[in-house]
Amino acid sequence: MLEKNWVRALFRQRVLVITLILAQLAAIIYFSASRGTASRVIRISIDVISVLVSVFVITSKNSISAYKLLWVFVILMFPLFGCIFYLLFYIQTSNRGMRKHSALLEAKTKDALALSRSALESESGSDEYTRTMRYLETFVGFPVYKNTETKYLSPGEEMFKSFLNQLSQAEHYIFLEYFIIQEGVMWDSVLDILKKKAASGVTVRVLYDDIGCFMLLPSDYPKILKNYGIECAVFNPFRPFLTIRQNNRDHRKIACIDGKVAFMGGINLSDEYINAKQRFGHWKDASVMLKGEAAWSVSVMFLSMWELTTKKSEDFKKYYPSENAPAAPAQRLGNGYVQPYSDSPLDNENVAEQVYLQIIQNAKKYVYINTPYLIIDELMTSALCLAAKSGVDVRIATPHIADKKLVHMTTRSYYRALIASGVKIYEYTNGFIHSKTFASDDRVATVGSVNLDFRSLYLHFECGVFMRDTDAVAEIKEDFLRTLDVCTPVTENDCKGGMFRYALQNLLRFFAPLM
Repeated sequence: MLEKNWVRALFRQRVLVITLILAQLAAIIYFSASRGTASRVIRISIDVISVLVSVFVITSKNSISAYKLLWVFVILMFPLFGCIFYLLFYIQTSNRGMRKHSALLEAKTKDALALSRSALESESGSDEYTRTMRYLETFVGFPVYKNTETKYLSPGEEMFKSFLNQLSQAEHYIFLEYFIIQEGVMWDSVLDILKKKAASGVTVRVLYDDIGCFMLLPSDYPKILKNYGIECAVFNPFRPFLTIRQNNRDHRKIACIDGKVAFMGGINLSDEYINAKQRFGHWKDASVMLKGEAAWSVSVMFLSMWELTTKKSEDFKKYYPSENAPAAPAQRLGNGYVQPYSDSPLDNENVAEQVYLQIIQNAKKYVYINTPYLIIDELMTSALCLAAKSGVDVRIATPHIADKKLVHMTTRSYYRALIASGVKIYEYTNGFIHSKTFASDDRVATVGSVNLDFRSLYLHFECGVFMRDTDAVAEIKEDFLRTLDVCTPVTENDCKGGMFRYALQNLLRFFAPLM
């Protein structure tokens, strides 16, 4: 365990941040309530601006309808505050500087991924699964791989054992990118290995999200890791100003070792993810281990985010496995096709949502879904309902014990319409299910960091891996069916309630895009 003498300094820093934010809010309230001439001018100006902002929201091309409706309501109901907060929100999410840098990285990323030959060329079919693969490769830019073993790991304890084993075998580099890192059994065990590997000359890099680690790590943690020979960067550091962008978080959970082994999924580096501590009952999570060619894509994803965060140019190609070791004899690893992908809020393409929608729309027999949150727009709701009405066995497993009360209530508000259409909903009785998995028709599956909610689908940096005819597809299905043994089916009667409950759920759904 690291020394805890940083706690006081961290506490003082966070208190200062919160105090400055409250001071800014107090200033806004003061000028809004004042009766002076200057204040009246300000209020009239804001009214005019509110109308103009409302028109801008309605005509915006890059917002989904749920966002538009919510923001217009807030602006018109609260003209003194609505337009101010929308403008702040818009400034936060527009992120022009990051967008420009990200666009420049696209060519470098494409060149690095081209070092491995795509397996899509060997797939001459044109069925629904091939179309998804073509979308991810030809339009979005993520290659299809064959020579890759896939191993589904659930719950977190299973991932943890394999994770430590693979880290201990690293020879050239270890890249870790996580939304949450917290000291404890899990992180301390990982850090012990990282220290030894860094001391032996292995390049070790750690990237974490500042909001994800809020109050979990000291503000100078990168310096602490540097003392161990570990490079560390913090994504989108939190600042005590309302105009600073705080909506686009790095929600990804990935690890890559030597460009040959990679882990992707929903598991952060914190004890609750391996049930070393429990706050919401048993924590059910999932990850997939990739061994082989597809791991290179994960290395490139990390390097792109590292350069985006540090603003330091990287030579991606020097991390390609063939540069690190003599060429190995050709060998066959795993079955089927593997396609890691990432999703960015800096472009206008909702990659993860498209993957999910295509799996649902292409299903002929079944779609089995694990998700901690079920807060979806009309497009996703319609796709799920239509699949069920068409005879597809659609099953969704969600938590029974909530980690966020209002979010859980909002998730339950979607049950009624889905169940009425034939979708089967189950709640994980033992605790909290944090897995984000889709499996369909014994052919395709995806595992990643992407929740079925607005933030994951539209605001966060996310990632996943699409698999077709691999060993992990069957493992995901079998794990889902086993999980149902400790789940409670939700019926239409369970969704009934009084007018107050119905009204509250509708209100929560209206504000769902901000959750």
